[in-house]
Amino acid sequence: MRLEVVTFALIYAVVFTESFAISPSKPSILSLKRGGTFLSSTTEKVEETKNEPEENNIQKDTPSTNIGWDTHKAIDEAPETLVREEDGPSGNYPMRSKMEKMLREAQTFITEAISDIDGEVSFQEDCWTRANGGGGMSRVLSGGKVFEKAGVNLSVVYGSMPQEALQAATERGVDRAKGMAPGERVPFFACGLSSVMHPKNPFCPTMHFNYRYFETDGGVWWFGGGTDITPCYVNNEDMEHFHGTYKEVCDRHDPNYYKEFKAWADRYFRIEHRGETRGLGGIFFDDQNDRDPEKIFEFSKDAVNNVVAAYGPIIEKHKNDKFTEQQKEWQLMRRGRYVEFNLVYDRGTVFGLKTGGRIESILMSLPETARWEYNHIPVEGTPEYDLIDACKNPREWV
Repeated sequence: MRLEVVTFALIYAVVFTESFAISPSKPSILSLKRGGTFLSSTTEKVEETKNEPEENNIQKDTPSTNIGWDTHKAIDEAPETLVREEDGPSGNYPMRSKMEKMLREAQTFITEAISDIDGEVSFQEDCWTRANGGGGMSRVLSGGKVFEKAGVNLSVVYGSMPQEALQAATERGVDRAKGMAPGERVPFFACGLSSVMHPKNPFCPTMHFNYRYFETDGGVWWFGGGTDITPCYVNNEDMEHFHGTYKEVCDRHDPNYYKEFKAWADRYFRIEHRGETRGLGGIFFDDQNDRDPEKIFEFSKDAVNNVVAAYGPIIEKHKNDKFTEQQKEWQLMRRGRYVEFNLVYDRGTVFGLKTGGRIESILMSLPETARWEYNHIPVEGTPEYDLIDACKNPREWV
């Protein structure tokens, strides 16, 4: 099956909530080149209407914001800031500029550290802007010695959404349309840094993080984000290190954060149709505006700046581990689960596809290779079975 056909089918499955299937007659390898994630946690529900004029049907398939898939302009180098001048440090919305600056610094620090761990390939950068403001910087590493694919994307977005779209994904009852008249579209600003890293070695876990900030012109603001890990094999020492690092981060800001955000990650990253989680969790939070924004900003900064501390030592420890062909096949099957979650359940992916996001950045999260085997069930007592048990029954690691 040609790459573009498979990719279209996957996107179609997400956007129109229809299904696609891969023939169960034999194991299959699916190659998905160049993809990404998006910063938001909001989805838009699109009502299907019948007997509409043809022009309405065409309009229904276009993004529901004032941005679109063809509004990105490639540039050779990113400007000093992607935030509008009037929104900057001395403007009306200083947090917008402050968040972008912090995330740009984190992007540089993280990509340099991961390049050093790989030791062979560096990140390549694409930059783009939009006429109405905002833009992004995608940094992607592929074909490395350690990493098959890794990406760290910065996005700054100005757009507008229907009130019900902004409200759809809230879990804390945030009034995202505060200050707006009924039915009025809500202008919003969003800034986020998102990353997924897929190592080659089956004993090196995949890792994902996303930290973001939203504001509406009605005066509502909130933070979201988290870091989570997806190993193919359970290593208690590795999980204690990863979760322990983020418990320390959480404890520096609120003694209840780790327990709350760890449980939130276990809920959020669940693949409902499989009855299991995508990986072994981490922390996840959204709609955070229950205290001074400076305090949540400092927590987000601390969390994103500890990505390398939590993840790097695990990769260094296992990047040269020996593995068998069967263990590599198991890794590809677990990547299949990763693809399923991202394209069916991940709010950021769906939001990006529905709001005219840059496709290359949205689908960056997908691995270059994944595998689906028909009705594959690990044998009880094996390391593979232990992983499935940990995904079906989330464990406490610290």
